[in-house]
Amino acid sequence: MSFCDAIWEELLPLRRAILDQPFLAELADGTLPAESFRHYMVQDSLYLAEYGRVLAIAAARAPSAAGRLEFSDGAKVAVQVEQALHQAFFVQFGVTPEMAHKAEASPACLGYTSYLASLAATRSYEELIAGILPCFWVYWEVGCAIKPRAASPNPYAAWIDTYAAPSFGEATDRVRALVDEAAANAGPATREAMARAFRYATRYEWMFWDSAYHTEGWPI
Repeated sequence: MSFCDAIWEELLPLRRAILDQPFLAELADGTLPAESFRHYMVQDSLYLAEYGRVLAIAAARAPSAAGRLEFSDGAKVAVQVEQALHQAFFVQFGVTPEMAHKAEASPACLGYTSYLASLAATRSYEELIAGILPCFWVYWEVGCAIKPRAASPNPYAAWIDTYAAPSFGEATDRVRALVDEAAANAGPATREAMARAFRYATRYEWMFWDSAYHTEGWPI
């Protein structure tokens, strides 16, 4: 069993908890409160800006041409999604440019992006890309799980379609292959560090949707 398959199987309870999130259940049936989705989109815009930077660092540190191409393309796509999909939703759900500009990262968003930035700055390339992968793989699983049962019409259809698209699954597979390759060439200590990074990032995925559902802000 590959590194990615093993850690993915280990985290099955956490993945089920993500799929059981009320945010995602209500998004699928179209009843998610607009305020929760607004909060999510603004926070995701802040997240993607930082995620794009982390992907660019991964590209710079990649030892192979395949890694450099994949992560540089991923950084470009993160910026494009932020600018295109989010701006369309900002208009649809009443988020003004001023609101977006003044937005402050929630504790979950700041924790997640800061964790990824710390991997990029202080940890190995192998650990970094293991921490990057859950954002791809979890969203792909969520998109595929929601798409068949989503209500139609659905105000969140464009979001669902984005992450259930075959092209997104193909990008996920390419990143997963890079992580598996890195793990195969790494020693036991590095593989354990990679597994730890994958676990933490997947927990942050759960926290991100939970914080959006409750429109989480700073308690003080």
